[in-house]
Amino acid sequence: MSVCKPKNTGATANTSTMKRAQLVFVPCPGIGHLVSTVGFAKLILERTENFLITMLVINHPYDPSVNSYVESLVATHTQIKSITIPAIAAPPVEALTEKVFTQFIRDHSPLVRDAIVNQVIANSPAPVASVIVDLFCACFIDVAKELGVPSYVFFCSDAAFYGLTVYLSEREDGGQPKFRESDLDYTIPSYANPVPYRVLPLVHRDQAYETFGALGRKYKESNGVIINTFSELESHAVNTLVARDDLPSIFTVGPLIDHKGKGLSGSEAAKRDEIMKWLDDQHENSVVFLCFGSQGAFREEQLKEIAIGLERSGQLFLWAVRKPPSPGEIMPGYYTRYDEIFPAEFLEKTKNIGRLCGWAPQVEVLAHRAVGAFVSHCGWNSTLESLWYGVPIITWPYYGEQQINAFQLVKDLGLAVELTLDFRRDCSTDFVKAEDITKAVKYMMEQGSEYRDKAKATGEIAKQVLLEGGSSYVAFGRLIEQWLGNKL
Repeated sequence: MSVCKPKNTGATANTSTMKRAQLVFVPCPGIGHLVSTVGFAKLILERTENFLITMLVINHPYDPSVNSYVESLVATHTQIKSITIPAIAAPPVEALTEKVFTQFIRDHSPLVRDAIVNQVIANSPAPVASVIVDLFCACFIDVAKELGVPSYVFFCSDAAFYGLTVYLSEREDGGQPKFRESDLDYTIPSYANPVPYRVLPLVHRDQAYETFGALGRKYKESNGVIINTFSELESHAVNTLVARDDLPSIFTVGPLIDHKGKGLSGSEAAKRDEIMKWLDDQHENSVVFLCFGSQGAFREEQLKEIAIGLERSGQLFLWAVRKPPSPGEIMPGYYTRYDEIFPAEFLEKTKNIGRLCGWAPQVEVLAHRAVGAFVSHCGWNSTLESLWYGVPIITWPYYGEQQINAFQLVKDLGLAVELTLDFRRDCSTDFVKAEDITKAVKYMMEQGSEYRDKAKATGEIAKQVLLEGGSSYVAFGRLIEQWLGNKL
C-alpha cells in the first residue's frame, strides 16, 4: 500500500480533533543517538497527544547497559513503549568499521519488520503514520516501503554533516575519485569555507567513504529528514539544503537537549553532589570543564600532557578522566586511583584549583554559572548543550564526525577556539602538546570574551526557536501535519 506525500504547508497542525496514530522509532544503539532520539519522542508528546510511540531497541553489541538506559528514559511516559529486537551475532570489536557496523544494523531488517508487523500494527488499531530511522539505520527505509509506510530519517548530528553525506553520494554517482591527502581543499556546499582533507578522517578510508556515500544516497529515498539543529545556528548549511528541490524536505527541530537525564544511582548522586558543591564555591566563568563524551579516553602519555598544560595555565578546572577500554571492549572505564596515572607533584599543586572525576553530570555542569569554557570532543549533543548554556568551546575532536564538527564551529560559525581540529583516537602518533593546551585555555579564559558573548547570544536564540513562532517550533508543526496526513 503506497502513501502519497502530503502538501507541505508549513502550518502547525490543529491536533485537538485528530485521532491517534503510531510512530515507530528505530534508533541506533549508541548513547549519543539514543539521548536525542528519546528527547525528540518526548517533545512530540509534549506538543500533541495524537501519537503513540514505539521504540524498537537494537541491542548494543558491546554495552548491554544501553537497553536499561532506554528503559529508564521512557519509563515515565505511558505513550512511549520500547520493544527490544532479538540479539544477533555481532562482529568482534577488532573488526568493527563503518561498513561492518552498517551491515550489522542491516542484518536486523527481518527482525525490525517482524516487530512492526506483529507487535506494533497487530496490537493497536491506530495506523502507523511513519517509521523514523536513525542516520545509521537508513536500511530500514526499505522495510517501511515494503509495509507501505512513510519513512523519515532522524539525523541526530548537524545539518552540515547531513550535507556532507549527500555530497559524498553525488561524488560517487558522478564517478569522481575518493578523497586523497594530496587533494586541494574541498568545496562542500553545506560548509561555508573550503574543507581540508585533515578534518575528514571519518572518510579517509575508501570503505568508510563508500559507506557514508551509500547512506547519503539512501536518505534521498525517505519522505523527509529531521535534523537536531536550528536554522539560525547553521544558516549556511540549512539554506543550501532547502534550495535543493531534489532532496527530501528537511525539518530543523532542535536543539533537542535532555536537561533531566536518566535517574542517578546512589553513587552517581553522591558524585554529582560533590561536583556541584565544588562548583558552587567558585567564581562565575572561572572554571574550565574538560569532558570528551561516552568514548573519550586518552593514552596515559596524553593524560599526563593534559595535566601539565592545565597546571601551567593556572586556571581552575573540572576534568572528567576516563580509562581506555580493555582489550576486546569498546567502552572506556574509570580509574580508581589518580595517583597511579598522574605525578604526585601535579596532584599536590592542583588540589586547590582543580577537580578530577570519572563521570560528570555534563548538562548540570555546563548550566552552572562557574563554568567559563568547555574543552570538548565536539560531539553534536555536547555542542548543543554547551551553546544552550552560553559556554564557549575549545575544540578537541576525538572520533567519528567530530573533526568536521570542530572545523565548522571554528571556521564557519566562529563559536569555538581551536586547540586541535584533526586529532584522531586511532592514530598513535597524534599528540596534543602541553604548551598548546595551556595557550588555548589561557586565551579563552583571559581573552575570550568575544566567544563567550557569542555563545550566550546563540544560547538565547536556541531557546527562542523552540517557543511558539520560533523556527524550530514551526518546522515541528509542519512535520506533525505531514504525519497526521500520512495515516493509513
